[in-house]
Amino acid sequence: MSPNSKGKLEFDQKNANHMYFNKIVFTILLFTVSCSQVKNGQRLGKHENYKWEDLIDDNLSKWDTYLSFQHPEGYDGTPPKTMDGELIQPIGLNNPSYDVFTTFQDGEDTVIRNSGEYYGCLITKEEYENYHFQLKYKWGNKKWAYRKNLLRDSGILYHSIGPMAVEYWRSWMLSQEFQIMEGHTGDFWSQANSVMDVRAYKPESVLDPMAHESQDYIPIGMGSPYRNYCLRSGNYESPNDEWTTLDLFCFEGNSLHMVNGKVVMILKNSRYVGENGKNVPMTKGKIQLQSEAAELFFKDIRIRKIDSLNPAQKALF
Repeated sequence: MSPNSKGKLEFDQKNANHMYFNKIVFTILLFTVSCSQVKNGQRLGKHENYKWEDLIDDNLSKWDTYLSFQHPEGYDGTPPKTMDGELIQPIGLNNPSYDVFTTFQDGEDTVIRNSGEYYGCLITKEEYENYHFQLKYKWGNKKWAYRKNLLRDSGILYHSIGPMAVEYWRSWMLSQEFQIMEGHTGDFWSQANSVMDVRAYKPESVLDPMAHESQDYIPIGMGSPYRNYCLRSGNYESPNDEWTTLDLFCFEGNSLHMVNGKVVMILKNSRYVGENGKNVPMTKGKIQLQSEAAELFFKDIRIRKIDSLNPAQKALF
């Protein structure tokens, strides 16, 4: 073998060893990143905290139902009364005479039909804290009473605590709202005396505040100069006859509203205003799905516990 050939073999062997070493390092790094993603809840891990819990079955066994009234057009927030001036009692909790929320099978999917005929909600029997909640929805065709000439409307009410029927519509618990509405899915409403700080443009004149990740936080809710409503940053809804996927991340008082994989609102410092005017943290509770005079369908409702937000999510705050 010539000296040149020998040198070439030694060079090739060194290159091969170097490539093998790089391959090992890359594999270790890939494994490390993968483990980090699992830890931050981006993937399902073996730890049971990261397993999804399905919240739909044929009997809606993980939910209670509360129904209030069929509010007429022109409702102004006052207690509903008869023509004789007597107070009308709400339908109430788990009344079997009404079937606003029903289920049916669509292939392998169990689907919830929310007729919307009466105001009210499905309410989880369990309370949740530090979680990723997900569902899919699409609109039906029916609208009732108050919303016959308005946009279809519903919502996810999270961190729900206390008694029923404490807000304007006399239908829901104290909570924070992830709005579901034609053209407005991802908006935020505070319910009753709740408050959150939202990255949003400040309103002026008749305009509403509008969420955007580039902006500082402003308080939205009871006692805020910006009132109790904020628009989402953009419209990412599917067409009305297709399913839209919603993701709600809640961790230690911070929340993210996501529509079809897009972050549309960044919120922090979930709280409510107590009787003494002081802020009280509001970081856990039940989840309500609203019935609000419009027919819609839910499927693939599930939840999993998280022990942190992932790095990209943390960076938004």
